[in-house]
Amino acid sequence: MFNITVELRKAFNGDAWHGNHIMQILNQVKPENAFKYFITDGHSIAEITLHLTSWTEEVSARLMDKIASEPAMGDWPTPQNKTAQGWEKIIFDFKVANEELIRVCDSIKGQDWHEWVKSESSAALGKGMDKVELLNGLVQHHAYHAGQIALLTKFN
Repeated sequence: MFNITVELRKAFNGDAWHGNHIMQILNQVKPENAFKYFITDGHSIAEITLHLTSWTEEVSARLMDKIASEPAMGDWPTPQNKTAQGWEKIIFDFKVANEELIRVCDSIKGQDWHEWVKSESSAALGKGMDKVELLNGLVQHHAYHAGQIALLTKFN
C-alpha cells in the first residue's frame, strides 16, 4: 500500500529517488553562501529555505483541519539574521517544521487521508484537494527547491 508519509520522509531526510534529500543538501551549504544572490532576480538559499519552512508549517496546519490560507510566515519570508548562527537557525527551524509535519502525518489514519482540505474559495490555496494530494504537493515542492539549492551551491 502506498504511504505518502514515507515519501515525505524520503524527500526530507531519507533515500530520495531524485538524489540527495533536502537536509543533506542544506547541510552542505556554507553559511557565507546562504544569503548570497547568485542569480539576478533570484532568491538566496536562505530565502528558499525559509519559503520551504513556511509552506511546511502551513501544510501541517491544513492537515490538522485549519482553513487553507497563506503561511503565517508569508510566502517568501526575509532572513533577519544574516550570520552563520542565523543560517543554523534557519536550518534548525526547517528541520523542526518537517519533524512536526511527520508527527501530524503519523496521527492521520486510513480514510482520513481522503478528507478534503478546508478552504474558503481559493483554488491556489488548496480548494478541491484531499490530504494525500496536499502532502504529495509538498513532497514535490521539497524536491523542486532541493534541486534549486543544489544548483546554487555550485556557484561558490
